[in-house]
Amino acid sequence: MSKLDSLNSWHSDWTSTKAVVFGLGVSGFSVADTLVELGAQVIVIADKADDDLVKVLDVLEVKSFIGKSFSENLALMEEFEPDVIITSPGIRPNNELLLAATARNIPLWTDIDLAWQVRDKFGKPAEWICITGTNGKTTVTQLVEGMLLSAGVKASACGNIGIPILDAIRHPAEFEALVVELSSFQLHYIQHIEPLVSAVLNIADDHLDWHGSFDAYSSDKGKVYNNTKVCCVYNALDSKTSELLAKAHGTENAQAVGFTVMTPTPNEVGWVEDILVDRAFVDRADVADEIATISDLVNIPVISPHLLANVAAASAIARGAGVQPEEIRSALQVFKLDAHRIELVLDKAGIRWIDDSKATNPHAADAALASFDSVVWVVGGLLKGVDISNLVQKHATKLKAALVIGLDREPVLKALKEYAPNCLVTEIVAEPTEVMAKAIGIAKGIATEGDVVLLAPAAASMDQFVDYADRGNSFAQAVLEENK
Repeated sequence: MSKLDSLNSWHSDWTSTKAVVFGLGVSGFSVADTLVELGAQVIVIADKADDDLVKVLDVLEVKSFIGKSFSENLALMEEFEPDVIITSPGIRPNNELLLAATARNIPLWTDIDLAWQVRDKFGKPAEWICITGTNGKTTVTQLVEGMLLSAGVKASACGNIGIPILDAIRHPAEFEALVVELSSFQLHYIQHIEPLVSAVLNIADDHLDWHGSFDAYSSDKGKVYNNTKVCCVYNALDSKTSELLAKAHGTENAQAVGFTVMTPTPNEVGWVEDILVDRAFVDRADVADEIATISDLVNIPVISPHLLANVAAASAIARGAGVQPEEIRSALQVFKLDAHRIELVLDKAGIRWIDDSKATNPHAADAALASFDSVVWVVGGLLKGVDISNLVQKHATKLKAALVIGLDREPVLKALKEYAPNCLVTEIVAEPTEVMAKAIGIAKGIATEGDVVLLAPAAASMDQFVDYADRGNSFAQAVLEENK
């Protein structure tokens, strides 16, 4: 029996437990802080770290080792003899130190695993509602949080967004429900959780460089369904999600509910024209309950098919958690999308300038491109091993022009040449501080009334920008400057 088997509560005796925290970002720090509070013995190993976090660790009397070589880190680990390594989820599984730990049969956790073990700090643990997918998971997580709050449930969005999940566990508000957004990285390492409701929103190529293959990526995503207690939500228009559900274990007592932008069949939530309809949580198969209408989305200027899918998904998840239709409608009436998600920056002279910088992969960019008819497209960045050809081919007829930015320009230029020969293509070569201004200046000379200038890069941003928010802010600043 492993020592970890007995550590299934906040109130277990953690004092003799030795843990290496690997990585010192926001989640890594929350892990170290929590372990100190539990009384465990902790050291932190990281390639890099914010100086302020290191200073706080010093105050907590936690030893940190930053920027050491693999051999130095391995020696530290072997000398410390940890019972568990709690890794930041972004660290790849082929990392030398993690491989060495696995070879020595040292268990690997993330903050999600620790949070599950200690979720009972204040007595009755909060229920977990777990959401993943290639795209839309942040929007859906925020929608579900709003719907639960509308129903009077003390809820918090956490995990891959919002506050770190361990901070939510330790929060004196004593949350009744945690709406946990889970990335494929977190799910790769995850050991055992039991969600009240779980959902896979969609599956498409993403992070293939990290996972190694599409099958490995999707398999990790599907782990969210395991051990779900009440309701498993899948995408009725994405057969991969229902296939993942079929492979899940421990879901025998959970209702399977689909969501769709089409007319729902029994056991689905979907749209009948502009009415959101529930055919899953009703008494009879021939009955449908109205939940809301498109007119309830009063704070969202661009109603895209992807948004309607997210609303249907969130409503299915919330209904699975016991939220009533009128409470869902109230939440939708006050909901606003995050910045950089199909955000209207400017509507001038019949030209709309749209920031969808959060479209960091082709699947997300597909949702944005599907929303418009004539597009001047700002595209490119770090492709993360994903082929963009299918996206270009699908939307070739609506691409008036493409302005190709980013490090991985060649695959994008090749796809545009092959599949969108009538699209005016400009390669943007500039310093990172100038790239967006140059792109927007060219777009201004191309776009005419009825066009949309769309930043939907289909790629990550860290080659030329700090993150997708920085990229979106640069786009918006250049648009406003160019259109003075």
